[in-house]
Amino acid sequence: MFRWAQRYSYVFISFLIPVLSAGCRGAASEAKSSSATSAAITVATASAIERPLARFIRVTGSLAAEEQADVAAEIQGRVVATPVERGTAVAQGADLIRISAQEAEAQAAEAEANAAQLEERLGLGDGAAFSVDRVPEVANAKANVTLALGDFDRAKMLFEKKLLSQAEFDKSSAQAEVARRQYDIARNSSMQQYQALLAARARVSLAKKALADTVVRAPFAGVVGERLVSVGDYVTRGMKVASVLRTNPLRLQLTVPQQFSVEVGVGRPVSLEVDTAPGKTFTGQVRYVSPALQTDSRTMVVEAVVPNNDGSLKPGSFATAQIEQASRQPGILVPATAVRTISGTSRVFVVASDRAEERLVTVGQTVHLRQGSGEQVDDLVEITSGLKTGERVATSNVTQLVDGARIAPQANSTR
Repeated sequence: MFRWAQRYSYVFISFLIPVLSAGCRGAASEAKSSSATSAAITVATASAIERPLARFIRVTGSLAAEEQADVAAEIQGRVVATPVERGTAVAQGADLIRISAQEAEAQAAEAEANAAQLEERLGLGDGAAFSVDRVPEVANAKANVTLALGDFDRAKMLFEKKLLSQAEFDKSSAQAEVARRQYDIARNSSMQQYQALLAARARVSLAKKALADTVVRAPFAGVVGERLVSVGDYVTRGMKVASVLRTNPLRLQLTVPQQFSVEVGVGRPVSLEVDTAPGKTFTGQVRYVSPALQTDSRTMVVEAVVPNNDGSLKPGSFATAQIEQASRQPGILVPATAVRTISGTSRVFVVASDRAEERLVTVGQTVHLRQGSGEQVDDLVEITSGLKTGERVATSNVTQLVDGARIAPQANSTR
């Protein structure tokens, strides 16, 4: 009985296995048929277009202050005040250091007194212009000449009429000659005194300058970088006491490789990024291009000016910059929505009949295209390889697509 039951079970199982296998094959065939006849995915499409694009040269460089001055003392003396500290914003002409002015004030007073004395001697009070004939000594000598010449003329007349002796005539002639010589001496002396007055006025100017130099001032508006002296220090002429930097705008000093030297010109726009302001882009403009390459590195020095109104850029910072090239090269563009990037690999789906064809592509720069005069702005992505001009790509429902998927392009996909 037990053997009959066991034999019966083997027969039953042997019969059941083919039945189940047939059922599984039927189910798989039915699923495949269902997949093949599934509904198409509706997508918008756009053509890959070719347009000339602005190209950029990527270079590195450093930021520097627009102006940097090491301010030195013009006179020697003891420092009595230091009204600024490092980082102090100063206007042009603002006080940086003050030096004791007692000696300079005394020298200025002495020089002014000497000049005033000469002016009075020459009759130049109340700002009168110099005239040698208005000098009192000269005017007196001139009057003596006039009187002596009058006496000589009368003596000559009397001598010719035999009414005056030869001795009296000779005396009158000598007195006239002496008067003329004294007049010449007075004029020469007055001219010398006038030259002395000019020298005295020059000493007054120097004394006033020395007095003004007791205050060391900022040569331009900027920020104090260093203050090198303190109250009580003794400074000498030419000694550096502070440094001032103009930080708005800044200079961006770049080195451009030789192959791009013809693509860079004055006025070209520049964009840059710095580590101190991550995620923020600054803009500037090229204002200097070196006329020659550096022979050791075969690079060209380029300088751009970068506004720094908020002070977020610091002199000495390392910068990564892009300079727009003078010429434009064509590039293939598709809408940004057509590109799907996963793990660094980018792909698009090309519309081929009613199927989606997956293409691996290499992307370039992103372009913002403004439509007409309106406010609509489309983001386009450059495709540098993997796609040809005129091919149509899916721009919607891209995440639902796979290679070979059935698609139904929208009727208004006319890009």
